[in-house]
Amino acid sequence: MTDIKAVVQERYGTFAASVESSGPVVSCCGTTGCCDDPITGGLYSPEEIGTLPPEAFQASLGCGNPTALIDLAPGQVVLDLGSGGGIDVLLSARRVGPTGKAYGLDMTADMLALARRNQARAGLPNVEFLEGTIEDIPLPEASVDVIISNCVINLSADKPRVLREAFRVLKPGGRFAVSDVLVRGDVPEDVRRNMGLWVGCIAGALNEDEYVAGLRAAGFQAVDIEPWREYSAADAQAYFEDAGQPVGDLAAADGRFFSGFVRARKPGAR
Repeated sequence: MTDIKAVVQERYGTFAASVESSGPVVSCCGTTGCCDDPITGGLYSPEEIGTLPPEAFQASLGCGNPTALIDLAPGQVVLDLGSGGGIDVLLSARRVGPTGKAYGLDMTADMLALARRNQARAGLPNVEFLEGTIEDIPLPEASVDVIISNCVINLSADKPRVLREAFRVLKPGGRFAVSDVLVRGDVPEDVRRNMGLWVGCIAGALNEDEYVAGLRAAGFQAVDIEPWREYSAADAQAYFEDAGQPVGDLAAADGRFFSGFVRARKPGAR
């Protein structure tokens, strides 16, 4: 697990440093961060983008928009697992209002520094960024109304522990609403490896049945996965051709890898 964490921290740190410099941008999900590509493009509406400092949008590494998954109400407490540059935390903070709170949790110091600068630019006092891992959430039991995450849980080497921790910090009746990368059915290892060169997050993606089983094992109810954007073999092939990098046959990837909306609820009165 340590090696995986080190790789993720290095990638995220490199990305954070690139956002406010003229250097190249290298993301985890995809290659260029939040732009018009099949992975990261078109995740946020113009209205959402317009409410944020440009640096928060440029720092987005996700493959979905978890804030679009769920209704948030004034006064609620939201936690974003793997909050990166803070885009989803800031959007959530606006929706829960001054009587609510939005936490962002990240393990990369450079990302946390960038997120805090974005918070200052956005002028949102009801935000707090925490340093730590999603396997050991530094919040007390039953302290959060809603957990969101944007294509980060797939990066963990101990996903069952992440889901147990999410269950622990949620209040009874609390909701889990994340975007993540998933796999449908069995995929040959060479195909998974080649697709992983295009979309780094695929390397750790769970099968959708495993994800459902993991949430239920953690104690969640009303588990649902809604595919949102499939990653096609044609898109991957075009990427490799543009990069001048030959790969094998990717036909078996069609319809197998996708970003999806994952929803669940902690039992209890609400």
